[in-house]
Amino acid sequence: MPPQSDPSQPRVHVIEDDKDIREEAVFALGELGFEATGFAEGEGASPTPLHLAFAADNRSQVDAFHRAATAAGGRDNDAPGLRRDYHPNYYAAFVMAPDGHNVEVVCDLPEG
Repeated sequence: MPPQSDPSQPRVHVIEDDKDIREEAVFALGELGFEATGFAEGEGASPTPLHLAFAADNRSQVDAFHRAATAAGGRDNDAPGLRRDYHPNYYAAFVMAPDGHNVEVVCDLPEG
């Protein structure tokens, strides 16, 4: 897990492989107040890609997740924004992890 950094300084962490991106994602989610314990790992074939969704308390957490995840090496799969097809207040962002998992953070609350 990356060490805690001085919040006044930019944090840089080199992503070398899928394990690094998983550890960085858990770290970033933890910094945002989400409970994230880790990712399962095993030998053999790659797992079937998953869609992992986390509930945010507000839209700024969704924005912060997207910035942190893409800075850590995740691929933008849809920038933060309203998804009115789901419902009027569905504000979400999506990032693809290098191992093919789609990670979403969503806030269902009105802006406020």
